[in-house]
Amino acid sequence: MVLRRIRARTIALTTVLAIVVCVGAVLGVKAWDSAHRSDLQRAMALAPKDAQRYSWTDWARVRAALGTSSDEKLLDAGYDADLTPASSLTTSVDLMKSAFGFTPATMSWELLTQSTSGAALLMKVSDSVSFDSIRSHLKAAGFTAPKDDGGVWDGSTVDGVGGVPILSFVSLDEDRHLVVTSDTDSFAAQVVDHLGDGSVPQPIARVVNAVDEPIAAEIYGGDYTCSKLAMGEADPTDEAQGQQLITEAGKVNPVLAFAMAREIGPAGKAGDVRVALAFESHDQAVTNATTRAKLASGEAPGQGGSFTDRFALGKVAADGAVVTMALRPKNGSPVLSDLSTGPLLFATC
Repeated sequence: MVLRRIRARTIALTTVLAIVVCVGAVLGVKAWDSAHRSDLQRAMALAPKDAQRYSWTDWARVRAALGTSSDEKLLDAGYDADLTPASSLTTSVDLMKSAFGFTPATMSWELLTQSTSGAALLMKVSDSVSFDSIRSHLKAAGFTAPKDDGGVWDGSTVDGVGGVPILSFVSLDEDRHLVVTSDTDSFAAQVVDHLGDGSVPQPIARVVNAVDEPIAAEIYGGDYTCSKLAMGEADPTDEAQGQQLITEAGKVNPVLAFAMAREIGPAGKAGDVRVALAFESHDQAVTNATTRAKLASGEAPGQGGSFTDRFALGKVAADGAVVTMALRPKNGSPVLSDLSTGPLLFATC
């Protein structure tokens, strides 16, 4: 009997230790994964899961690249350097300063998300920004305070906010040092209620991983890419020219996700523009790497002129189901702002 009890206790202890080891291993993997994700990956994990367009600006890296924390210099020099085309705040700095008490000069990053159910702007502010100060500014500006701390501030009737609908409704997440705004109160509340629910949906996650830690980026789901960047958005003449160039280049498959990002160059300065396109399989990626490279090396119907006027095409590679392309801007060409918002031949579906 004594031996049986000892064996039972030994088995039970071994089982408990095994569970503890497994749980510890899982938590360790999650902690490692969190620590090694880029700021963009962390921000994307907070975004609404049905979003089809994401516009990213890493203000901390913009300040480092330009060597300034002055709002005026950030906006002027950032525009000239093609670092801020994804920002939704470049014309709203005065409003941000008066109504929110912070600006790009004291923000870590911003991520604008758009989906069929609503639009939301996620802004992570620097540790130096006080949330008590943000509340005081909102109240002084005329925002109606929520009934509880986790509620939505209503600024829909505040002077100046009407011209920037995305800033009309505000929710604060002090634990994450995050300010979330939207053009509707219900969507602002919905976004905050579900912050961080799950991971970034595939295949969007693949293109996000492929661009790593950009200063600025535009990221689209497949539906958005194939409707907004496809040559069907071009005028009939450009569309016909584009179709002829595609026929000559070879086979193309539908793009399942797209990213165009400004990379960090040497000494923290602005670097190349990286494009990532996700496909259904590695075989499709290999085929499209060849096709898309041809399309990115010639005429640019829908944009005007040729791509070679804008950038030198660097390495094009297929990694898994993702194609990456390095674009090296020529003579300060604003490649990110120029190519990420209209018909784009080498991103056609």
